[in-house]
Amino acid sequence: MNFEFATASRIIFGAGAINQIGQQVKDIGRRALVVTGRNPQRADRLLTILSASGVEATTFTVAGEPEISTVENGVASAKKEDCGLVIALGGGSVIDAGKAIAALMTNEGGLLDYLEIIGKGKSLAKPTMPFFAIPTTAGTGSEVTRNSVIASPEHQVKVSLRSNHLRPSAAVIDPELTCDLPPALTASTGLDALTQLIEPYVCLRANPMTDGFCVEGIQRVARSLREAVFNGGNKSAREDMALASLFGGLALANAGLGAVHGFAGPIGGMFPAPHGAVCAALLPYVMAANLRALREREPNSEALRRYYRIATLLAGNPHAAADAGVEWVQALVSALPISKLGAYGIREEHVADIVSKAANASSMKANPIALTPEELAQTLRLAL
Repeated sequence: MNFEFATASRIIFGAGAINQIGQQVKDIGRRALVVTGRNPQRADRLLTILSASGVEATTFTVAGEPEISTVENGVASAKKEDCGLVIALGGGSVIDAGKAIAALMTNEGGLLDYLEIIGKGKSLAKPTMPFFAIPTTAGTGSEVTRNSVIASPEHQVKVSLRSNHLRPSAAVIDPELTCDLPPALTASTGLDALTQLIEPYVCLRANPMTDGFCVEGIQRVARSLREAVFNGGNKSAREDMALASLFGGLALANAGLGAVHGFAGPIGGMFPAPHGAVCAALLPYVMAANLRALREREPNSEALRRYYRIATLLAGNPHAAADAGVEWVQALVSALPISKLGAYGIREEHVADIVSKAANASSMKANPIALTPEELAQTLRLAL
C-alpha cells in the first residue's frame, strides 16, 4: 500500500482561535491583504487583532465565487499596497481567491498560465506569498487543500489551480465564527462537508489515514448538522461541523472525490448555483447510482462494503443495510432548506452537455466505479 499525506504547515483549531492570528503573522510581514466576503465588516475583529500586533492591513472583497478577473484585481491591489502576506477570512470562495492571489504574487505570468483545462496548466515554480486561511463556514475544507477553484464565465466552467504550494502557511479554524451563519447556508455547506467525507471514503484512492478522518467526520455530521441548522447558537454542534469540514478537506486533498464533485464543477460554471447547494442536491442520488452500479458490475468491490459502513455511521445502527445510508441522506436533504437543481435554471435540455463535461472532470476519475453516460444522466435528472 502506497500513499502520501500533506496539509497546511500548521492547523490551529478551537473557540477563540482567531485571536492567535496576530502572533502567527507579526514576524512575517508588516502589511497584509485581507481577503473577505461580500460583507467586509465581518473582518473588523481580525483587523483589530492585526493592528494590535503591529500589522497593517488593506481589505479586498470577493462578492461571490472567484473569477479570473477577481484574482487579477486582488493581485493588483496587493501589489499597489505593497503587501507581504495574504489572509483570507470567509468561506471557500474567499479562501480559494486568497490562495490564487498569494500564488500570483510570487510566480510570473497570469492566472491562465496555471489553470487546468482552459489555461496552460503550468506548475507553480515558486512557493506562494505567506498565506493564512480563516474559514467562516463549515463545509469546503479549503483551508487545508492544495487547489483553488476559479470560475470562467467566458468558458462557462469552473476549473482548478493546483499545487502543493497552495497549502496555507497556517489554517486557523474557530468554530465560533460560524455561529451566525443562516440556516440555508449552514445546511448547504454542511452537506458539502458530508459529501467530502463520503466521497474520499469510497473513492478509488482511499487510504487508511484518510479513512480515519472520514469515519470520525461522518459521525460528527450525523449527530450535529440538523442541530447546527435549526439551533445555530449551539456551540457544540458548530464545533462538530467545523471539525467535519476540516476532516473532509484533509481527506479529499489526500485521497480524492467522486461523481458529486464531477458534476459540481460543470454545473457551477454554467449556472448561478452555489457549490454546496449543488453537492447537497446530488449526494443521495449519486450514492444510489454508485450502489446500483457496484452491485451489478463489481459486487466484490471494497467500496460496496464501505457504503455499508457509512450507513451504520449515519443511521446509528450496526446492522443497517447500505441503502439505509442513502435513505438517511435523502431524509436529511428533505428536512433541510435545500433546493433541487431546477431552482437554478437547470433543465432537461442541459443534461447532455453537463454529463459530457462531468464525465471528463478530474473528480470523476476517483469515483468508485465508472458510471455510464446513461447512469450519469438519470442521476442528474433525479436531482432536478
